[in-house]
Amino acid sequence: MVAVVIRRVVVWIIIRRAPMPSNRYLGIKALDTVVGLLVLTALLRIWLGGVEGLAASIGIISAGLAIALNQPVTNLAGWIFLATRRPFTIGDRIQIGDNAGDVVDLRLFAFSLNEIGRWVNADQSTGRILHIPNGVVFRETIANYTRGFNFIWNEMAVTVTFESDWRRAKSVLTSIVQEHTAIHSEQAALEVSRAANRYLIRYEHLTPIVWTSVDASGVTLTLRYLCNPRGRRSSEHAIWEAILDAFAASPDIDFAYPTTRFYDNRTEGKPGKAAT
Repeated sequence: MVAVVIRRVVVWIIIRRAPMPSNRYLGIKALDTVVGLLVLTALLRIWLGGVEGLAASIGIISAGLAIALNQPVTNLAGWIFLATRRPFTIGDRIQIGDNAGDVVDLRLFAFSLNEIGRWVNADQSTGRILHIPNGVVFRETIANYTRGFNFIWNEMAVTVTFESDWRRAKSVLTSIVQEHTAIHSEQAALEVSRAANRYLIRYEHLTPIVWTSVDASGVTLTLRYLCNPRGRRSSEHAIWEAILDAFAASPDIDFAYPTTRFYDNRTEGKPGKAAT
């Protein structure tokens, strides 16, 4: 009866002091939790009785709270892990599980990301803020785009027809990707090497390269280069525009794409292999 009276008085105060419905709801929910715990403690004290009974009731309540507060305790341990091991900090771009973004806040129970990707289909912000419990760091793999090695490798595949001068196309692509790589000087390359040594990373070459392969549509030339983690889309944009301009000015280079054609070996085949 005392608990009911106290609850009604406090609810009346909350309604008078909290004009916002959301604040009223949160206040009443918190009040119900506190009153419930107090009533449960009083009942256990009555049922069990004595000092030993009180100790037992406190132990039971502690065990119940440990189970009920499992996630908050895990999140607190996650915060300790983040504060000591520092796999990422505010400003880093990370991916944890299926979520990726820039870290904008670190708190006791959760951290916040400015989300990238999803429907944007690029490493750019979606405009959403993700609030992720700290305990996730114990269950998911963390990928840090910017810690230690401050560049990422990016690849772009360009396919030309078999009839194109693929060697000339490769030379054009090599010149283009060298202009847009993030490594422009020996000093920058030295900084990358030092960062790589910190994590025992070994790269034989930091300069861009164009790899050659063949698929069903033609000769595929894959550009591989270093770029800034936050500038991947910008670098692809600049490279693609340069490629389009260069190929448009080259009469012996054509883009390849899935098509259907008829092939006459007598007129199109090599002279030594043409069918009679």
